[in-house]
Amino acid sequence: MTTMTGSCLCGGVKYTCNATPVITGNCHCRDCQRSSGSAYAPTLFVPVEALSIHGEVRYFQSIGGSGFKVDRGFCPNCGSPLFAKVEVMPGLISIRAGTLDDPSAYVPSADLFVSQAAPWDHIPDGAMKFDGMPPQSACRPD
Repeated sequence: MTTMTGSCLCGGVKYTCNATPVITGNCHCRDCQRSSGSAYAPTLFVPVEALSIHGEVRYFQSIGGSGFKVDRGFCPNCGSPLFAKVEVMPGLISIRAGTLDDPSAYVPSADLFVSQAAPWDHIPDGAMKFDGMPPQSACRPD
């Protein structure tokens, strides 16, 4: 088991996670580009019960590229994107890797929705690549 901690930019939301990530990956879908303001969203999925959140988190719901609901959690004070609950992955919650106190704890295993990647984005040659949403088993860390 791994213990990870993190927070938003202003420190108003802090979290602790006591679990090894179940799935890791960089999502290049247009929604993740827009919600991150960047080329992709680096995310790690953990069991919901392993995550302890302190502070107020607001959620915005949309329909993801999978056709299922995605609830993206953010700090209402500084706007930092922190978490996501994806309907197609019940029991799991994602953590944005950039919010980890120790970002080296994040090791992406795949790049998702590469068909929607920005033309200026760089995707490593050795990464597993999926045009859309891969099967969950494909993005599990070793």
